[in-house]
Amino acid sequence: MIEIPSDLHPDLVPLAFLLGNWAGAGVSDFPGAEKCNFGQEVTFSHDGRDFLEYVSHSWVLDAEGNQVRPLESESGYWRVDKDRKVEIVMVRDQGVVEVWYGELAKQKPQIDVVTDAVARTAASGPYSGGKRLYGYVNSDLMWVGEKATPDVELRPYMSAHLKKVVTPEEVAAMAKSLGDMPDDGIAFFK
Repeated sequence: MIEIPSDLHPDLVPLAFLLGNWAGAGVSDFPGAEKCNFGQEVTFSHDGRDFLEYVSHSWVLDAEGNQVRPLESESGYWRVDKDRKVEIVMVRDQGVVEVWYGELAKQKPQIDVVTDAVARTAASGPYSGGKRLYGYVNSDLMWVGEKATPDVELRPYMSAHLKKVVTPEEVAAMAKSLGDMPDDGIAFFK
């Protein structure tokens, strides 16, 4: 279920499905880089202004699913206008700053964005642009990223399936709201 916080800026209502803490796993595969499974934690938050704050941390996983080492981190700000156009400013730990533009699909919680501008530090690896697709599917957040370098055409390089993280405080609030449920819980669904 998508909840819309009462203090969410009205312009951000179409992006409310992103809000919260997400965690899951995915696959990374790009020529010249190690192919691996990775874990990821993502947070989309707001402070009442007209943007969402985005923070993502990912790490390489071993065959048993244990964290081996950091993979990449990124943070940024997401906005959407009245025409459902999305803009993102993002900074990555690899020394890359990006401006992304795209749009929110009509009648479904899906965002398709591409890079419009890329700035790199001398320490960053080769990178010339990207494309991402985010979707809210059966209460989960899924995404796939494509990447291009001067030597490799745009191609998929990472994708992940994330689930909403529920804090102990959220569980307690849910438990309190069950007070009106019949003792056996089954009658509620009849």
